[in-house]
Amino acid sequence: MTSKTVLITGASAGIGKCFAEFYAAKGYDLILTARRLDRLTEIASALSAAHGIKCETITADLADPAAPDAIWAEITARGLQVDVLINNAGYGMNDHFVDYNWADHRDFIQIMVTAYAHLCRLALPAMLERKYGRIINVASLAGLAPGTLGHTMYGASKAFLIKMSESLSLETEGTGVHVTAVNPGFTRSEFHTTAGVQDTVDKMPSWMWMQAPDVVAETYDASEKGLAQIIPGRANRITASILRHFPPRLALSLSRRRTGQIDAYIYRQMPQPPTSK
Repeated sequence: MTSKTVLITGASAGIGKCFAEFYAAKGYDLILTARRLDRLTEIASALSAAHGIKCETITADLADPAAPDAIWAEITARGLQVDVLINNAGYGMNDHFVDYNWADHRDFIQIMVTAYAHLCRLALPAMLERKYGRIINVASLAGLAPGTLGHTMYGASKAFLIKMSESLSLETEGTGVHVTAVNPGFTRSEFHTTAGVQDTVDKMPSWMWMQAPDVVAETYDASEKGLAQIIPGRANRITASILRHFPPRLALSLSRRRTGQIDAYIYRQMPQPPTSK
């Protein structure tokens, strides 16, 4: 058992929920945050009962620039500390860049880029002072892939998280603090059933998929080893290696042809922005 505490954003479903289950099973206390209080309360009660850990919930909408500071103020007011930060909140925007209002893009950048960096900045000083801390930023294989026809901001946001995590890993080397970006590919979780796309997902070859618990377990091991980046799954690592060696023009050409095929499988499985176009 451990007395350490994990803060997980986007913890109400998918990989975020799986991270919560994994760390609870290892005896970590939890602070779970998302927009849906009812779902958070349900998960917190179940994990507390199953593993005998403390589980706090904080509702927040990370599209609000004030949300990270508000989360941290609440954590401080409750007398808690964050030993592990897992930045996981996110969603996808499927169509072309001009098909969305700027407000949609602004909120997307706030949630997928700015809030991640802001929470890292809030967590790091105390971690460095205690000489212990773990930060996991959930990026994506899309952050290593060529640009896509549509989904313009998604891969760009994940590329930012990868580079930021690598730089922070260098800055914290030797301090007891580890910063890791995880780049999942196709990952099965409860979200597909909830979103009503399970039939579509099941049409994809099984070798392309990983189970969310396996992604989380590999990520945990990489974080504890102090790796700056992890690509879970052998198939994903092979894909990433091939992408790195493609000439840029050829990579973009292939991406143009493949985006339409991939579109229905990966990006349309993600939660969508609440605003209308």
